Amino acid sequence: MTVTQASAVVACPACGTRNRVPQAREGRVRCASCHADLPWLVSADDATFDEAVARSSLPVLVDVWAPWCGPCRAIAPVVEQLATENAGRLKVVKLNADESPGVAARHQVTGIPTLLFYAGGRETSRTVGAAPAQQLRDWVGTSLQAVSQR
Repeated sequence: MTVTQASAVVACPACGTRNRVPQAREGRVRCASCHADLPWLVSADDATFDEAVARSSLPVLVDVWAPWCGPCRAIAPVVEQLATENAGRLKVVKLNADESPGVAARHQVTGIPTLLFYAGGRETSRTVGAAPAQQLRDWVGTSLQAVSQR
């Protein structure tokens, strides 16, 4: 999966068609060919964070990371897999803390990696540090379940 600032190019898990996925829009993103839900993984920065996260109609997992951070690089494949596993139910936004110090400070991120879970434009939970893949899956599952019970 290729992540860029304004959009990402994602191969459809169902048919393999490459699709451009926008940073922000209403609803879910779907394959232009087979209409399957696509993994929604994009990057944001200080200027685009609110549009990408706070205004999303889907719950959002925000990965606050930095390129020099070994634990951040260790969980990156898990975060990407969570986007694929939860296609149509979750949007994943990557936020480079070095390039977006305003958002990191606003959300009082003092350690990385930090994963923030948003629903309805508000942070509902967070976890700090590199956790095993299953623990991250469980945390995301619990967070999604809490949102669906509202």
